[in-house]
Formats: sequence, structure tokens, C-alpha cells
Amino acid sequence: MSGLVVIGASYAGVQACLTARDSGYAERITIVADEHSLPYQRPPLSKGFLLGLESKESLILRDGAFFEKKAIDLVLGTRALEIDKRSRKVLLGGGSELAFDKVVIATGSHARQLPIQGADLDGVCYLRSLHDAVDLKARLHDASEIVVIGGGFIGLEVAASATKLGKKVTVLESASRLLERAVSPLVSEFLLDTHVQHGADVLLEETAASIEGRHGRVAAVLCGNNRRIPADLVLIGVGGLPNDQLAKSVGLKCTNGIVVDDHGRTSDSNIFAAGDCTSHFNIFAQEWLRLESVQNAQDQAKAAGLAIAGDTGPYESVPRFWSDQYDAKLQIVGISRNFDTQAVRGSIEDGKFSVFYYRQKKLIAVDSVNRAGDQMAARRLIAGGISPSPEEVMDLSFDFKSLLKAADSASVAAQKSEPLERPV
Repeated sequence: MSGLVVIGASYAGVQACLTARDSGYAERITIVADEHSLPYQRPPLSKGFLLGLESKESLILRDGAFFEKKAIDLVLGTRALEIDKRSRKVLLGGGSELAFDKVVIATGSHARQLPIQGADLDGVCYLRSLHDAVDLKARLHDASEIVVIGGGFIGLEVAASATKLGKKVTVLESASRLLERAVSPLVSEFLLDTHVQHGADVLLEETAASIEGRHGRVAAVLCGNNRRIPADLVLIGVGGLPNDQLAKSVGLKCTNGIVVDDHGRTSDSNIFAAGDCTSHFNIFAQEWLRLESVQNAQDQAKAAGLAIAGDTGPYESVPRFWSDQYDAKLQIVGISRNFDTQAVRGSIEDGKFSVFYYRQKKLIAVDSVNRAGDQMAARRLIAGGISPSPEEVMDLSFDFKSLLKAADSASVAAQKSEPLERPV
């Protein structure tokens, strides 16, 4: 029996299945995943799970009964080895196979390895999976001096969690500021101050040259300037790479991820892809991007699921991200790269502010710290191509709803004025 085979029990994989099923796809649906656990949430792994606020059970997206009710088969603890396009079968580890008429590749990404001496010592960790998080949590309990290599989202979130657990934490970042590719210098500076105020050491423009060991276990990190930092646990968070090996082996077009259109289709019309493993042309950034975010995974998977069910609904969502570090909830909507103007709303000193970014007077992105209301408005503003002026942004008495209501009224008026039949 053929049907839909989804490779990867990620947010994207699960969402593609649910959307296809709920949109009328009646054939067999099977999720294949190399992890043994039910599909789970990954964002809490570096935060609530490490802090003991989340359990393995609370991370589960849906229980087995839910998938059974939706008639979605789960094949867990099994790796998809090959997609045979000629016979239309997915070959699995152990010698079994699944026939398909459509495939979704939702394999996510994996941690970029740091190729330095000592990176294989006991006590050097990465964080991408639940298995990684369980191991890291156990090690954090016994560790006292932590070195985090990489000032990206995962590195900073783990640094914040470890600091809150009372550990001595040092963050090494090779760039001149934190989250250099994701946020503006202003937000980078705020995050730097936040980590320092909570007791972490943050060293910018600093690299790890090697990791020293003692009796097979990590003992210190040697920096590029020969500075030696004692450590009994090292977390490496220097970015992720797309899990696109399976796609490449079957001849799909891949450029920094599996290339997909706005319906999640790859260069083969029977194979779709969604989530962290993909590269797509983003209409808001006006460039090709590989986004690692829950929003992208789910919305892209919805578009793929609709297409598989024979429906329409292209992926055209505004990119969104978030990160919790100490008491700072950072939320990002849009892509702020190459902005030429910025305006601040709220108080940076109080840790409650938003930064609105413009390119040629057009609003392109908003970073918010502890101002969730600004994010809700920003999503609609950017999606609707509506740009409040910097002066309006800085005026806390200005209500963005007035702009949104005006845009809604204009849209209704335009629809009423359209002829019922358009000339050919």
C-alpha cells in the first residue's frame, strides 16, 4: 500500500502529516524517525528542561493515541537510508521498506562540529536532541565551571540556564558581538549586559584553539590568545547544518539546505521538504534563506501538507523567532539585515523595549524584549506592508491599531469596488 511517507518526527514532519490528513488526504501516512521517543518540543531543551521546569513527558507534542486517531503510523528508532524514486520506495534500516506516492523530508539540522584538538574529550557536549539534553542536564548537575563556545541562541540559552543553576560560566564568541547574524548591535549590547549582570563572563572576538584534558576528561579551554580557562564541562554551540544528505543522494537540488518552492516542493514533484533542512526564497527578506525556527517549520509544513492533499496555500509567513535568557524574553519578527534606520519603543534601561527596523522607510523587522504586544502588532504590520513612522513608534501613546484598522477598511472598500467579472 503506497501513501505519504514523512521522514523526520520534527515540528515540520508532524505538521505536514496533520495538515495533509485534515485537508482530505485519505491514503496511508507514515512518520519515520531515527529517535525512539514520540515527537517532542525542542526549544525547551536549552531552557526549561535543563532547569528542571520541564520533564521528558511534558515535552511530548502528541501522545500515541492522538496519532492512532489520526491514522498516522509511527516508525520510531528507524533510519531512512534511501529514497528509491524508480520503485517509489523508502528503504529503511533493518531491511524494511515503505512504498510511497509522496515523500516529505523533515530531517531538521545537526550541530556544526568544532574541529579542534580535544573536541572528542569526555565532557564536551552539543545540544540538538532530547538525548543530548538528558546527557547535558546530568553533567550540569555535577559540573562547576562551564565554558560555552559560541554566542548564538543555543549557547546563550544554555549559558543562562547554567548561570541560574549557580555555575561559573564563560562564553566565548569569535564575532565582535553576540547574535551578530540575528539581531542589531543595540540588542546585542543589551544581551551582553544582561549576561554579565547575572555573573557570566562573556569574551568577544575570542576563539577556542583547543580543549585540554586530564585522564580523558575535559579540564580547560585554551583560547586563541593562549588564555587558559578551567572547565569541567564544555558546550559547543557554533551553529547548525541542514540534514540534507538523503536529499543529495537522490539528486534533489540543495544549496544550504534542500531547495523548495512556496508549496514545499523540491526539484522532484513527488518529494516535499519542510523545516530546518530547507532553503526557500523568502518574500519578506527578498532572498534565499534557511530558517531554523518553529514558525518556519510549521508554516512551511502546512503549505506542503495542503499541496499533498491537492489544496492550495503557499508559504508566505513573516519569519518569527524567540529566545528566553534569564528574565529577558526576546521575540523577533522579520529579518533585520541591511536596515538603514531604527527606532526604539519603550525603555532599554527597564528591559522592556522594542526596536523597529526600516529599509528605505519600509518596516522590515522588529526585535522585542518583554514587550509581547509590540510583536503581535508587528506581525500584522509587516505582513500587510504597513510602516508606522519612527516618530509614531517612539511615541508610547500611539496605538498601532489605528493603522491596522485603516488598512482593513481600505481593503474592504477595495473589494467592494471590484467588478464581479473582470475583463479578459
